[in-house]
Amino acid sequence: MNNKYKKSWILLILCPPLIFLAVALIVMWLWNCILPEIIGVKTINYWQAMGILILSKILFGGFHGKFGRGMRDMKEKHLRHKMEGMSDEEKEKFKEVWRQKCSSGFFNRNNE
Repeated sequence: MNNKYKKSWILLILCPPLIFLAVALIVMWLWNCILPEIIGVKTINYWQAMGILILSKILFGGFHGKFGRGMRDMKEKHLRHKMEGMSDEEKEKFKEVWRQKCSSGFFNRNNE
């Protein structure tokens, strides 16, 4: 194998973990600089920051690898196929129903 390609493989293997470690350091720094003064929480260490980063990825970001992309594409394809079989009136009715569902919002549902 060429020496040039060995260097690129090493960078490809080392960069993602190094980026993750750097982002965890940034999370720790931001947490310790901002949140104790604003809401009075305790400062955190590096490992706690890494845990918060992983937890937030699980709760809010998910893991959108090949599987997540495939599921999203499958849902879009299903919706597109469903819309193709509808008449123009049915499409407008479908869009209106979803506009009403989405415009009500999460917090407005209790007021109805």
